[in-house]
Amino acid sequence: MAAFEYSALDGNGKELKGVLEGDTARQVRQQLRDKGWIPLSVDVVAERSGAGDDGGVGLRLGGGLSAADLAMVTRQLATLIGSGLPLEEALRAAARQNERPRTRAIMTAVRARVMEGYSLADGFGQFPRAFPEMYRATVAAGEQTGKLDLVLERLADYTEGRQEMQQKIRLALFYPAILVLVAILVIVLLMTFVVPEVTDAFDTAGQELPPLTRGMIAISDFLRAQGIWLVLGLTVAVLAFVYALRNNAFRHRFHQLQLRIPLVRRVVRGANAARFARTFSILANAGVPVLEAMRIASEVVSNLPMRAAVQGAAVMVREGSGISLALERSGQFPPMMLHLVASGENSGRLEAMLDRAATNQEREVQGLISTSLTVMEPLIILTMGAIVLLIVLSIMLPIFQMTDLLH
Repeated sequence: MAAFEYSALDGNGKELKGVLEGDTARQVRQQLRDKGWIPLSVDVVAERSGAGDDGGVGLRLGGGLSAADLAMVTRQLATLIGSGLPLEEALRAAARQNERPRTRAIMTAVRARVMEGYSLADGFGQFPRAFPEMYRATVAAGEQTGKLDLVLERLADYTEGRQEMQQKIRLALFYPAILVLVAILVIVLLMTFVVPEVTDAFDTAGQELPPLTRGMIAISDFLRAQGIWLVLGLTVAVLAFVYALRNNAFRHRFHQLQLRIPLVRRVVRGANAARFARTFSILANAGVPVLEAMRIASEVVSNLPMRAAVQGAAVMVREGSGISLALERSGQFPPMMLHLVASGENSGRLEAMLDRAATNQEREVQGLISTSLTVMEPLIILTMGAIVLLIVLSIMLPIFQMTDLLH
């Protein structure tokens, strides 16, 4: 049995869309006709396009699940399975409880895969963009050890924690971003509309203008004449930079630069170290072998030099080195994290110490971001005030000169 996404017309001619389970596309079309609907299309739900039965073409679900959707689905499954509900029924309930069509389609397809006799991890494997490798490996380990409910609880905590952290960062960045946008708009309006109108009066008077006023007029003339080209140039530069990041060599150099800038280095290193430690802890706690856990955990490290450091450390561990020593030799991880990992290795509580290290790094990163934004907000206001003051002075200085001449 597979999951099919359909499009059909009801008795009133209204187009309806949804997901149904069936053995073939023909069977799903018959289900729609039994309801009195006219089938328009029936497509197999799959992340990669493929041929469906009866001429149906596999539906491409190119995007994955958002952090919020993944956290919600994981928590639902953890709660339902933990309460003793069979896996198939838990998947059915999770699919029905989701309002988003994409999420509902994915969960229905996963349930259909499980009903065919595959494991839950194999079902998630149909949608690698929705369920990352770490997620699937942890679920597979939970199924093998019979601790699926506990593993899903850990994954739910993990995904919800990541979502909460992302929301905090977005909310913290929202106010400074609005401030910067408003400051730029105010300055551009002053320079392109207010300054030219006022300075036209000085030109007709034939008065020699102060250097500050002449400079502001030159900037104003440039913005009015070349402003569109300036905006286009900046847009092209941003797009070129984004495109260049697709090149591994350029992205590696950019990530190395991030690790050289003092404040940025602490945030990037702390965030990636926390992500690695949390993922490693969950995988190890689920029973995934250490080397495999390190390999999978390295994939969640977004900074390429740090990812290479983890992969190099895994090679050293394979050759007999300790985990903390291998990570320390890379020189890319915070000392506190290394100390906690070493303590976990010596005491036999590696999973707990990794979890504590992740929590410690997450708190440090949140503190750094919060402090930086707290300092940034008044700096933006002061900078905007200083620029506006210069514009006002450039307008007022000629007036003061004219007043002096009259006296």
